[in-house]
Amino acid sequence: MAKPAFAPDSELAARLRAAVAKLHRRLRQEAAAGLTPSQSSVLATVARLQSPTLKAIAEAEQVQPPTISKVIEFLLARGLLLRSTDEIDRRVSRVSLTPLGRSTLKQVRAARSAFLAERLADMEGMDHQRLEELVAVLEAMSS
Repeated sequence: MAKPAFAPDSELAARLRAAVAKLHRRLRQEAAAGLTPSQSSVLATVARLQSPTLKAIAEAEQVQPPTISKVIEFLLARGLLLRSTDEIDRRVSRVSLTPLGRSTLKQVRAARSAFLAERLADMEGMDHQRLEELVAVLEAMSS
């Protein structure tokens, strides 16, 4: 029996999920500036959420508050984050990126982009074109 031209949606979905997850893990390992993947992820989360509470960071990172507290303390000690008191509820702490935190996050992202650019440089023209088309599809899917 001939193999169908396209994989069933559930099989394709599983393959896509696995490939995206593997690439995501690999990119997380490309952290720069001596940060662990978790530390660089928290920096990115703080940048995205703009002055979040520790609880909001823990929820976004899908970890327990004590775990996020340790990461935050490390980033504060390195001068990458600044802690402030919430203006409405003085019992709540918020964190934001310092200028050093912003430049470190920029370094992390540049290292990850360089990793991908290196892989793209090795691709044949047809594969490169197919990847451009795939990126457009993924961008549409995530909108």
